[in-house]
Amino acid sequence: MQAFIFDMDGVIIDSEPVHIRAKKDAFAHFGVPIPADAFDAFAGQPAIAMFQTVLERQKRTVVRPEDLAAYKHARYRELFAAGEVEAVPGSLAFIASLRRAGIPLALATSSHWQAIRATQEKFHLEDAFSVIVAGEDLPKSKPDPAIYRMAAEKLGAAPAACVVLEDTNAGVRAAKGAGMHCIAYRNPHSGRQDLSMADLVVDRIADLHVEEIQRRF
Repeated sequence: MQAFIFDMDGVIIDSEPVHIRAKKDAFAHFGVPIPADAFDAFAGQPAIAMFQTVLERQKRTVVRPEDLAAYKHARYRELFAAGEVEAVPGSLAFIASLRRAGIPLALATSSHWQAIRATQEKFHLEDAFSVIVAGEDLPKSKPDPAIYRMAAEKLGAAPAACVVLEDTNAGVRAAKGAGMHCIAYRNPHSGRQDLSMADLVVDRIADLHVEEIQRRF
């Protein structure tokens, strides 16, 4: 293992319930009915991807997906500032253990830069990652593997020597599509996710130990 790459939402911060709440508020604000499967199906992807698909399926042309996304992001920032988002149990300690071991770390997330910077500040992670790649930096979102390939390139690490921590089907597919090892965390707040492509699935971040990961990967 030359490097370790983290997703953010659902892996470092337990933000999925707040993202869902903000998306529901956006749908309600614009009077758009919410499909029952919308949230699980688009977990790990940018909000605008879900809004665009829902509007296309409902043949709505008056409301733009960009309008829904802008409202959602503003609402999420309000909820985040109000203290609604907490760290995933064990995530901050795991990051610290990787840093103590001298393993280069990257963050590869579909979230916007504003959410990334707010997370860094709140949880004192300003110096944790030598590389950060945000979804808005790329034309395609997970499960497209480009975000992880870019992270590995910026780290100067071979993809086959990188390990990724993810919590969604889209994220796992992106990591494996990039030729990396993938550990999946089964976050109960991330909905029903098919994590079967991951090399290892855990129910607690606290069950991850640097020495064991180094031996395995």
